Amino acid sequence: MKPHKEIKISNWAVHMTTGVSVTLALFTLGLIAMIWIAANAESKRLMEKIEISVVMDDEAGDDRAMAICDVIRNMGFANNVNFISKEDALRNWKEATGEDLEHVFGVNPLSPEISFTVSNGYSSVEAVAGIRKQIEVLDGVAEVGTPDSMLIEAMNSNIRKLTVAFTALAAIMLVISFVLISNTVRLSIYSRRFTIHTMQLVGATDGFIRRPFIKANALVGAVSGLVSACVLSALLACSGDLGFNELSSLIDWKWMTGVCVCLIAGGAIICALAALIATTHHLRQDYEDLFK
Repeated sequence: MKPHKEIKISNWAVHMTTGVSVTLALFTLGLIAMIWIAANAESKRLMEKIEISVVMDDEAGDDRAMAICDVIRNMGFANNVNFISKEDALRNWKEATGEDLEHVFGVNPLSPEISFTVSNGYSSVEAVAGIRKQIEVLDGVAEVGTPDSMLIEAMNSNIRKLTVAFTALAAIMLVISFVLISNTVRLSIYSRRFTIHTMQLVGATDGFIRRPFIKANALVGAVSGLVSACVLSALLACSGDLGFNELSSLIDWKWMTGVCVCLIAGGAIICALAALIATTHHLRQDYEDLFK
């Protein structure tokens, strides 16, 4: 009874060691994935901050401006379309400069205005120029103000560099995590290489020998992925209390659920694949090679 008990404890110790190592690797990989999602969401939000203003003719009234607002909303490239009436424009001018234009000129000299931000897919210089041409031909529009093209190009260039950097970092971490998990699983199976050889001697097939190792390590990988997913989800839920107030707005729970599923499935698949490779390696070894 005693030797059997010691072997059982040893197996649990091996699985616990493997589980902790795999959990840390998957946690790091999940953290990088969260950062990548947050960076991607922030880049889209920055792209959607490009604002275009439309100034109406002096003869165009608020009714015509509101009709153009509806036209712009239906064009598909606009977000947050805001209508500014003549009275609102006069009030804003007075608050910003302290000057009462109506008192100076005797009438309100300002025209209605429309402002909106562009959707994510329309943040290039060419797209903004195309939007400007579409709006300028509308009846009642006097001027369309757009950001400087160099500013748009600089912003898009920085966002592209940021996306490439985080994508490369995520790819590197994926490779490193796979190598670490694979080595951890191989070490755990290495400690049982004599058991594998003994099973071969009694006539067990390769598939019969591989099966328990693959199942056990797949389970360890899935549990490790679940633990790392729970920790990351808790960090996201408590991000406001930890001082990262904008993190929850950048990472949608739909994306977080996808990350959690990938961690659980990925942990199981990587550990199972590593166990398959390791057991196959030991199955092909000669008895003398077991002592190396």
